[in-house]
Amino acid sequence: MTREGFIATPSSVLEPQVRAHAAGMFEVLSDPAIYRFENEPPESLEWLRARFARLESRRSPDGRQRWLNWVIRVPSGELAGYVQATVHADGRAAIAYVLASRYWGRGLASDAVTAMVGELRERHGVRTLCAVLKQANEPSRRLLERLGFVPATQPLLDVLGLEPGEIAFMRDA
Repeated sequence: MTREGFIATPSSVLEPQVRAHAAGMFEVLSDPAIYRFENEPPESLEWLRARFARLESRRSPDGRQRWLNWVIRVPSGELAGYVQATVHADGRAAIAYVLASRYWGRGLASDAVTAMVGELRERHGVRTLCAVLKQANEPSRRLLERLGFVPATQPLLDVLGLEPGEIAFMRDA
């Protein structure tokens, strides 16, 4: 796409996440099915608006990390979820993604993550990708494996400092 920061995928458009997306994303993130393995829903719309406003800086408060967040918009105009990356100065990016359950199994996550990876490699100098997830989260593990991720090596595990029950995957960008 021609608009700065927007990324076209075969099934959606990734839009740079801004505060104005909070209301639509609050609805998406209120889907209880997406918390079966990971995290919890936002505590309120106001909380999510404040979080999105902080993330609009695209940088951590100390300036050492780039915070890149995109919402996933499907052709109907609805928001389906998000993809995000925390980019470190060493060329490593930690990625994450969430999709509302009504969009599971349609290839949206695969398309969105693939498009984000291309953006990270081409425009942000990322060389290594990693993703941390709960060991029980089989759907996410399968998605990562389809996208070429493999279990993280010990040096990366040492940097990540996983919590009990978490696993990590990695791949070259």
